[in-house]
Amino acid sequence: MKYYIGLDIGGTTIKYGLVDETGKILEKDAIKTSIKGEEILQNIEKIVKQFKTEQTITAIGVSAPGIVQQDGFMTTGGAIKDFFGINLKQEIEKRTGIITTVENDANAAAFAEQWQGNAVGFHNYYCMVIGTGIGGGLVINDQIYRGGHGMAGEFGMMSVMNVNNDQNLELNSLSFTGATVFGLLNYYNHHSGKPKLTDARVVYDLADKKDEVALASLDFFYTAIAKGIINLMVAVDPEIVLIGGGISVNPKFITGLRAKIADLKSRNSDVRDLTFAEVKPAKLHNDAGIIGAVYRAIQAN
Repeated sequence: MKYYIGLDIGGTTIKYGLVDETGKILEKDAIKTSIKGEEILQNIEKIVKQFKTEQTITAIGVSAPGIVQQDGFMTTGGAIKDFFGINLKQEIEKRTGIITTVENDANAAAFAEQWQGNAVGFHNYYCMVIGTGIGGGLVINDQIYRGGHGMAGEFGMMSVMNVNNDQNLELNSLSFTGATVFGLLNYYNHHSGKPKLTDARVVYDLADKKDEVALASLDFFYTAIAKGIINLMVAVDPEIVLIGGGISVNPKFITGLRAKIADLKSRNSDVRDLTFAEVKPAKLHNDAGIIGAVYRAIQAN
């Protein structure tokens, strides 16, 4: 049996686990993500050192935010500014002595779903991860499609809503209108005139009580995501669309999103009669980054 270390580096926490070659997580834990790149690398070194005392490690798989090139070079690093412009693969290999593979976090989630999740048996699909912002992984003919510059799947950059056409056009993007924090919560907080909310579940609770601002917030949120998904459906024609991120476990979210997609589709004669892929939650949730990073490491080695 071969053993791997999976590292899922997020803006808030680093989730990590010891994974066998079948995809079973044998141990897992998490630590807070430092704002300093050097401290992150030191913590990774400690994690690897601990696991090396337990098993012989074949390879390390890393899921990281931002635009990641196939050779491990970080064109961007999401919220981790110290990762911009470094080769994360080389840095980790230098410190651990173990061959390492680095993958974009949304691509890792897509890999995980292909191996152990709801994309098993599908060859063309995309995985959209909804959180503070929005990321995505696009799979065509069983392979992650990376594009000419390694940034394919950055769905959050799509312009979907006319919020501000004078300046800061990123405010029209899917990440700024259809993400949980920048989209749903920001819309509610901007329009409610009440103390700011930090938990999207509260918006759903208020909507159940027919709070008008909460209902408008959800409608705006769903419209942004639905427009993005419809754009991708007509561009790529996937077999299935998987939604990851914490909000995807809420059945009200999936129900509301499906209803909005159906509504927009019914009002567009160009797509009204087309067959669209099913939209459903991803299966692996918080373990997707670890499992997907290891799957990528297994494929590469």
